[in-house]
Amino acid sequence: MALILTDDQTQLRDSARDFLSEQSPVKALRQLRDSADADGFSRPLWGQFAEMGYTGVLVPESHGGLGLGHVEAGVVMDQIGRQLCASPLLASGIVAVTALKLGGSAAQQSAWLPKLASAQAIATLAIDEGGKHRPQRLATTARAEGEGWVIDGAKALVLDGHVADLLIVAARVGDAGTGLFLVDTSAAGVTVERTVMVDAHNAARVRLQGVRVGADAILGTPETGAATLAATLDAGRCAAAAELMGLADEVFARTLDYIRQRKQFGRLIGEFQGLQHRASALYADLEISRAALIKAQQKLDADITTAGKAVAVAKARAGRTATTAVQEGVQMHGGMGMTDAFDIGFFMKRARVLNELWGDQHFHQDAFASHVGY
Repeated sequence: MALILTDDQTQLRDSARDFLSEQSPVKALRQLRDSADADGFSRPLWGQFAEMGYTGVLVPESHGGLGLGHVEAGVVMDQIGRQLCASPLLASGIVAVTALKLGGSAAQQSAWLPKLASAQAIATLAIDEGGKHRPQRLATTARAEGEGWVIDGAKALVLDGHVADLLIVAARVGDAGTGLFLVDTSAAGVTVERTVMVDAHNAARVRLQGVRVGADAILGTPETGAATLAATLDAGRCAAAAELMGLADEVFARTLDYIRQRKQFGRLIGEFQGLQHRASALYADLEISRAALIKAQQKLDADITTAGKAVAVAKARAGRTATTAVQEGVQMHGGMGMTDAFDIGFFMKRARVLNELWGDQHFHQDAFASHVGY
């Protein structure tokens, strides 16, 4: 399959570009940060996301969504990355929707997918518990009691957890099982503490103390939970990689524009061969990483359960490429690149957070090695 967008996907990209550049340019993130907005994102904009169909891009048409795939979801995330748009789309519209599609019963899907597609509710995955992504090391537990489950534990870096209506909590069940549990954020025993991250985006710490949920709150079974979680995380990682590539492309474009205008020693600095070599090397890196990303998205759409190796390559490369792009952007902007007056610093901070999210490049390099037998 060709590693390029189809005509329909290109139209979606152009539509998302026009919409986001008009409704949520980078300055909107600066305004949210400076005003210390309680939600950390624009509720009216989130409603417009639903009108445009973005919140339901992965939701089946039977539940009110567009019924599209991960390539299309990545196209939207790419444009979000270019504008540094703060929204719950990654957490709710991609990760939570994927978990419900893969593991949810018909009743669970009917109860939640239409609400997520219409932006009437926000859901998020609660997986990480420490400073680094270690999905195999779950300390949170769920035990069967009576006609339901009791959950105890603590989660960190829960994306948009402070505004979520629903948590999808990963917990250890017994000695060998992994459960994904639907937990209402208003349930007794749930404590949510907002954490504003360095990139001015949103996450939360969540404590679960004796939280009781019904028997029907589990997605699938403890025996299938690990596979559902792995595939769900791959969907999130690929979407995060798409956002990384979007912001990397935007930084590259802004940096090229700057060095074509900035003069030093009586010459445009873009005429210096040293900067030209660095820019050309970054361009090649961007193109290779984008090809790896599209390949991973296509793999997810073909069979999400076998896409892990391709996703590991895409996330590792996107993290490394975006890191290089923002570092070069700051360097080529000179001293101004280090000031808050320029937007380049916002891109650097966002790249740092996304690189860590659900595994940094080193995590995914190790994952790739495991996939190929090392």
